Amino acid sequence: MTAQPDIPQLLQNMAGQLTRLAAPDQQAPLMVGIHTGGVWIARQLHQLMALQEPLGELDISFYRDDFTRIGMNPQVKPSQLPFSIDDRHILLIDDVLHTGRTIRAAMNELFDYGRPASIRLAVLVERSGRELPVEANVVGLHMDLAANEHVKLSGPEPLQLEVRKSQ
Repeated sequence: MTAQPDIPQLLQNMAGQLTRLAAPDQQAPLMVGIHTGGVWIARQLHQLMALQEPLGELDISFYRDDFTRIGMNPQVKPSQLPFSIDDRHILLIDDVLHTGRTIRAAMNELFDYGRPASIRLAVLVERSGRELPVEANVVGLHMDLAANEHVKLSGPEPLQLEVRKSQ
């Protein structure tokens, strides 16, 4: 990636798409960001959409399927869901959708809190390399990367994307 994408414009487009996804006869959706980059994205989308309910935050560290291989992240924080998710429409937000495993873990954690009416997924970047059948409803940017390339979001101010090659 040579030029930095216009992240504020991508977020504006995503907010518009998410607003259109919410049916007018339904209760306003709840927004939940996945720690860390997903929370950064969710904060901005939450504000752009002028959602009244507080923003929820998930730290999926205990739900990862590679937990026993990589160990515990020393910065694990408790998830914050300051609302009941039962029968509510959830907007789940993450920074990068790659293999689908992070989203699977986030959904497992959400279901430990209750049974939502629906879960819609929005991601800033959807990249190639899916391992699980997970698809985002709203995507800011699609990237076709080689197996040895990774995209990383840094922030929160300013939000920037960087593509790196692994060794």
